[in-house]
Amino acid sequence: MQLLKDKVVFLTGGTEGIGYECAKTYHKAGAKVSIITHKEDSLQNCRMQFFNDEIHYILADVSKPADVNRAITETIGRFGRIDVIHNNAGVSNPSKTVCDTTDEEWDKVFNVNVKGIYHTTKYGIAALKETKGTILNTGSLVADIGQELHAAYTATKGAVNALTKSMALDYAPFGIRVNAVAPAGVWTPMLRRWSNQQPNAAHIEHYLDEIHPLGYCPEGDVVADACLFLISEQARFITGCILPVSGGAELGYRRYMDKPFAKDV
Repeated sequence: MQLLKDKVVFLTGGTEGIGYECAKTYHKAGAKVSIITHKEDSLQNCRMQFFNDEIHYILADVSKPADVNRAITETIGRFGRIDVIHNNAGVSNPSKTVCDTTDEEWDKVFNVNVKGIYHTTKYGIAALKETKGTILNTGSLVADIGQELHAAYTATKGAVNALTKSMALDYAPFGIRVNAVAPAGVWTPMLRRWSNQQPNAAHIEHYLDEIHPLGYCPEGDVVADACLFLISEQARFITGCILPVSGGAELGYRRYMDKPFAKDV
């Protein structure tokens, strides 16, 4: 069954990781997909693997309003409508505390992860009102549980959760649903880059398996399946939901790594 037959999805950050898995899943479900990325090399690599008349690639930076306005207009010009805006584009760097994060680093994370949603909604809401469409935001479990050395990133994901709920209230009168997915660890190029930046990089794969009670760190397809549900008619009475796709990582008390607790000296 093609859950998205004849629907048009505007997907940011769709050439790598979770976004790429979502693009493939949405297309398989019958959607036309406009894929937005600011990385030209990633766009070209993705186009070589995944391309036909129902896939459209746009080079644009979600932190720049003119880029997003152009991308929305180009998508409507190509496909005639927009039924779904999936705000998946995001950055996780830097791996730092608040005090170690520079002004420029802080602003970059917020401009992509939060202001990107502001831009796509501002320029895409008229199209969604016409189709009674839906907005999906990619959040993170760390919005609720925190994360060491990722102050700016966790702050943005907390903002995404709050924004998702406020937008759900604001746009419900127009028949527009707004939800978010909240993954824990997922193997993506961004996660692999993050793991290489950690002090204990050699043990990070074991760590990422252990934080999930189901016993493994998944690939992006598990998140894509949840996203497909939320943007489809099967979720037609769900809005303002932050759906964990976490393998139970938020549950209970667990010892994640084989290292002793620090002792007071």
